[in-house]
Amino acid sequence: MEKLEVRIRNHDREIEKMCNFHHQGFVDAITELLKVRADAEKLMGQVTDTNRRLQDAGREVTAQTEEVIRCRIQQRNMTTTVERLQLCIPVLEMYSKLKEQLESKRHYAALKTMEQLEKVFIPRVSRYRFCQIMADNLPKLREDIKDISMSDLKDFLESIRKHSDKIGETAMKQAEYRYKTGKTLHNGLAAAEEEGVLTAQDLVDFSPVYRCLHIYTVLGDRETFENYYRKQRRKQARLVLQPQSNMQETVEGYRRYFNQIVGFFLVEDHVLHSTQGLLTRAFTDELWNMALSKITAVLRTHSSYCSDPDLVLELKNLIVIFADTLQGYGYPVNRLFDLLYEIRDQYNETLLKKWALVFREIFELDNYSPIPVETEEDYKSVISRFPFHDAEIEKQDFPKKLPMSQSVPQIYVQVKEFIYASLKFSESLHRSWTEIDDMLRKSTNLLLTRTLSGCLQNLIKKPHIGLTELVQIIINTTHLEQACKYLEDFITNITNISPETVHTTRLYGLSTFKDARHAAEGEIYTKLNQKIDEFIQLADYDWGMPESDGQASGYLMDLINFLRSTFQVFTHLPGKVAQTACMSACKHLSTSLMQMLLDCELKQISMGAVQQFNLDVIQCELFASSEPVPGFQGDTLQLAFIDLRQLLDLFMVWDWSTYLADYGQPTSKYLRVNPSTALALLEKMKDTSKKNNIFSQFRKNDRDKQKLIETVVKQLRSLVNGMSQHS
Repeated sequence: MEKLEVRIRNHDREIEKMCNFHHQGFVDAITELLKVRADAEKLMGQVTDTNRRLQDAGREVTAQTEEVIRCRIQQRNMTTTVERLQLCIPVLEMYSKLKEQLESKRHYAALKTMEQLEKVFIPRVSRYRFCQIMADNLPKLREDIKDISMSDLKDFLESIRKHSDKIGETAMKQAEYRYKTGKTLHNGLAAAEEEGVLTAQDLVDFSPVYRCLHIYTVLGDRETFENYYRKQRRKQARLVLQPQSNMQETVEGYRRYFNQIVGFFLVEDHVLHSTQGLLTRAFTDELWNMALSKITAVLRTHSSYCSDPDLVLELKNLIVIFADTLQGYGYPVNRLFDLLYEIRDQYNETLLKKWALVFREIFELDNYSPIPVETEEDYKSVISRFPFHDAEIEKQDFPKKLPMSQSVPQIYVQVKEFIYASLKFSESLHRSWTEIDDMLRKSTNLLLTRTLSGCLQNLIKKPHIGLTELVQIIINTTHLEQACKYLEDFITNITNISPETVHTTRLYGLSTFKDARHAAEGEIYTKLNQKIDEFIQLADYDWGMPESDGQASGYLMDLINFLRSTFQVFTHLPGKVAQTACMSACKHLSTSLMQMLLDCELKQISMGAVQQFNLDVIQCELFASSEPVPGFQGDTLQLAFIDLRQLLDLFMVWDWSTYLADYGQPTSKYLRVNPSTALALLEKMKDTSKKNNIFSQFRKNDRDKQKLIETVVKQLRSLVNGMSQHS
């Protein structure tokens, strides 16, 4: 503390020294300052005045400076705005372009614009709100485009459904043109274009398909589009393949059906070749195979209802053009030609039915008389239609008659017409002439052996066909049979295939005429027998008459006259037919007379009736010996009556002792008299009424003879019993 006190005193002394040293200067300074005070106040006034004047002058400058600053800021803002707008304007222009493209329905271009907006333009100005709105709107626009393009596709699908018929009609016409002119597909299309024929592309705008395909491809959804398109086309295919219920009634029904199908598959072919992968060959092949199955089933069913051969032929031509049209576009059509072979059989069936009516009418209108030819022209007219050659008839003077009736050349001409009609179907079936020849011969055989044969058989059985007509039918069939070889030549000339070729079907229609001739012959025998029966029904014997009239019965003379005139007509028949007919008639007459004599309803016969019956049999024998038909050997025809003759002789001569003695001997005079027959007749002549019979005479002369008769009856009965036991 002391040291501190010392220190403080030292400092105080120094301060005092210092103050003392400067004190005068300080006083001088204060004095000086007081002098300056007045000048300072004066200066302050001047400065204040100057400041006021300066403030007044600077106020205007400040205002102008502030204006300059504001303009500078505005200018900077404008420059920034221009820069920003230069970035935004391309985006807005692109969006405007997008709107225009959408309005003008240029959807594919719109999608490209959207892609540019998203990838290039919007990222540059993405911080602006309007860009965000744009970006958010683009997916919706894409969906709109998808919806619109799909709507366009649906309109397109509806359009091609409506236009398929026209497209198909056009293509079928082109194919028909090629078929008729022999041109290729390329030349045919060129010719069609020259003629102004519309093609599928002319009739249908395919751009909706392309646009929709592009759009879905761009949007990465191509598979959805492909699946939708194929599904819809499958549905349309099923609709197209559905036939109308009455389609078989007119060829136009079939034509519309084919047009629609051709149109459908031409569209598919065009889409297949004009798009990359929308359709595949496998898909179109699958559709076509499905269609082929349906088409063949439909045609098989509907054609079976068709009974008009002309309509079947038109259908065949349509199927050929239909097949050729689609084959030209690469679709396989073998199954259609296989179907045509089936339809050919159906066609032949309709032809056979049609010709059955033709033949029937020819037979109905025939007069069954030899054809009269008055002049050389008449003769040439007949032989130009039918191959007839006969040297004897050619030598005869006009007028003359040809042996066949008018139906023969008519039938021959109609068979040739049938061959032509059958040939029409075989044309353009892509078959060799050997196969066509085979088809023609087989169908002609059917015509002869089934249709014509049936008509002939029916004709022969008709009630109004008499013996004269039957004779003419036999003559006709003979000439038709001879003409068969000319039909062979006729087919050969058409096909140029020799009938001698191996595997060639021969015409076996000869059997038709042989069978018809045999049937006619059989019918002649039947009708002859029926006529004989009619005459015999007129017989009116008085079986109890005491003695005969001395002349043959009227009914029998009428019958013999009928037979005589009938056999004169038979002179044109082949010899054996006439002889068989004559023999058959005589045997039937003999059998009928025998049955009349032995009829169980007839209880009693007088000797006079037997004598009358004998006169009638004698007339039959005279007729048989008069050679009503030439060619019989000796007394062959008379032998038809031998059973009757021996029986009547036995009773007329009353030669029982000889009969019984020689019975069973080959040399017996009464070899043909059966004991049961003799017994039956003898029973009818026994004395049951005690008058008007042979036994009454015996009683008058010799009653012992009655016992002899009883003995004969017993012996005959024993013979009959012995025969039955032996048998």
